[in-house]
Amino acid sequence: MLATAIFAGGCFWCMVKPFDEQPGIKSVVAGYTGGTTVNPTYEQVASHTTGHTEAVKITFDPNVISYAQLVEIYWHQTDPTDAAGQFQDRGDSYRPVIFVNGPEQRQVAESSRDALIASGRFNDPIVTQIEDVKPFYPAEAVHQDFYRQNPFRFQIEEMGGRAQFIKQRWQ
Repeated sequence: MLATAIFAGGCFWCMVKPFDEQPGIKSVVAGYTGGTTVNPTYEQVASHTTGHTEAVKITFDPNVISYAQLVEIYWHQTDPTDAAGQFQDRGDSYRPVIFVNGPEQRQVAESSRDALIASGRFNDPIVTQIEDVKPFYPAEAVHQDFYRQNPFRFQIEEMGGRAQFIKQRWQ
């Protein structure tokens, strides 16, 4: 039996690879969620008028990798103190959100967030939102597996502050 998890952590191009490389992951789809426009395009979401945020939908085997492990991977890809976007990507379409699918995922996400707060790793408040799952719309094909299809451009995106932040805060 497979399960799904949805995370928003800035540019979806940069959020696919960390999950895609894990055992038990069946697929990682870049897309849009959290807004009101049905089946939005990249251009619509980038206009900051849809309410959507770029996100990844992960289909996984919970017998191989747990939702709690996915949440931990998520934290290590984001700046949980920045509600206005992530790294060089600014605006509501890049806000950090854990979209939970039911009370079990909510409990795991909230406990993980509370443990992160208690750890003292960050001086600023943890502002990542935990919200109920909303309809998820896959992004256009050009945005799928971006790190594989466009490795040079992906490397440039990673140099926008994410890789340095991860190295300083998590390694």
